[in-house]
Amino acid sequence: MNRRTDRTYGMWGDSKAKSKKSKSRSSKIFCFTLLMLFLMTGSLFYVWSRVQVIQLGYEISSGLKEGRKLLETNRKLRLEIATLKSYARIEKLAMEELKMSKPKPDQVIVIR
Repeated sequence: MNRRTDRTYGMWGDSKAKSKKSKSRSSKIFCFTLLMLFLMTGSLFYVWSRVQVIQLGYEISSGLKEGRKLLETNRKLRLEIATLKSYARIEKLAMEELKMSKPKPDQVIVIR
C-alpha cells in the first residue's frame, strides 16, 4: 500500500514538476524571443540610420556639385553682361548697324 501511494504521489508530483518546468521553459522562451526581437529591431534601426546617413551624404555632394555649377554659370553670365555693356561694342553697333556717327563737339551738351 505504501508503494502504491508513492506511485500516485509520484505521478502527481511529476505533473506538478512538469507544470513548473513548462512554465519556466515558456518563460525562458518568451524572454529569448523578446531579446531576439529587441536585437533585430535595434539592428534594423542601425542599418536604416546608416542608409540615411549615406543617402544624405549623396544629397549633400549633389547639392555642392550643383552649387559649383551655378557659380560657374553665374561667372559666365557676368562676363557676358560685361562684354555686352562694353562701350566699344555699343559704339561699333551704333556706327555699323544703326548708321550713327560720332557727335561733333558743338552737338555735345555736358550736364552737371
